[in-house]
Amino acid sequence: TSKLFMPPIPSSEDVSPCKMFIDSHHIAFGESICHCLQKYCLNYSTAILYLDSLKLREDFGSFVKWCERNEQCRRLQLKDLLVAPLQRFTRYPLLLKNIGKKSCSEAEENTIQSIVGLVDTAIYDLEGKVKWLDNYQKVKQLKEALVWLPVWEQDKRAHVPENLKHLLKAVSLENLVSHRSLLHDGKLVLIENAKMHEVYLFLFDEFLLITKIKRSKKKSGVVESNPLRPAAGQELEFLLQESCSFIVLDQPISLDRLQLKNIDQLNATASGLPNSFIIMHQNRYQQCIGVFILQAQTESVKKAWVSEIEDAISSLLKQDCQQPRVRNSFLESSQI
Repeated sequence: TSKLFMPPIPSSEDVSPCKMFIDSHHIAFGESICHCLQKYCLNYSTAILYLDSLKLREDFGSFVKWCERNEQCRRLQLKDLLVAPLQRFTRYPLLLKNIGKKSCSEAEENTIQSIVGLVDTAIYDLEGKVKWLDNYQKVKQLKEALVWLPVWEQDKRAHVPENLKHLLKAVSLENLVSHRSLLHDGKLVLIENAKMHEVYLFLFDEFLLITKIKRSKKKSGVVESNPLRPAAGQELEFLLQESCSFIVLDQPISLDRLQLKNIDQLNATASGLPNSFIIMHQNRYQQCIGVFILQAQTESVKKAWVSEIEDAISSLLKQDCQQPRVRNSFLESSQI
């Protein structure tokens, strides 16, 4: 009767070594490998920063050089070895697919394909986590680097006697960028009073900031690039590591109060402003309270900015239709 309720357990002789190998790797990838590599990749940036901080220690530098001379390092430096698991993780799907083509049976091939699915899902999840972590770390650093000028420095018409300035307690805007998504950033040229000023723009999910870069006299040395971050996003990383600050030139421009105006080639040539576009800031009464003529280095950079701003406005308006935002009082100025 026991045979009716308990199926026979296959012995190791009944199972091919190939299938045992595949099954063990299916469990390994599902339970440990993918999870460990995700955790490793998320901590990679922090490890690199910590490694840079240890460079100042002579004993640590000597120890690393001694280790790198080991034959097992194959003349690779420590940073080359640290980045290897990141590169290996993305190559696993291709490697597994090639193994699947040479599998002994259809069942084994299906098992390998399921492993490929596990790795693909893990990589996809990792991309989302890296993007979130990158934004969190970047915004956290940016919050400390932003400089909000008092109203009497922003608007020269707002003359406030020195003995009355203490009455105008500025509302703290330090938390304005917290919990925001930084969608796009980069250098542009602001045309103001027939002069050109280099500015740095930050496009968040709800507003746009126009800032002026204030460079620090202290130099932090060579900044290593982060392979997890796209090249376009490394300019801000470099400026932050150089201890630069960003002086906000005007109030935040809410995306639902922002209008874009393209400067076509004919008008751009006539005005001598190639690769330019206009940002108009409107108040709640549809009056224009600010105009910014911005010039990009190339036409492609201009198109990228216009596209990013249009997409951000569209996403915000769509979100407002589905679930209206609760506006914070400190976001509303007297002009809006």
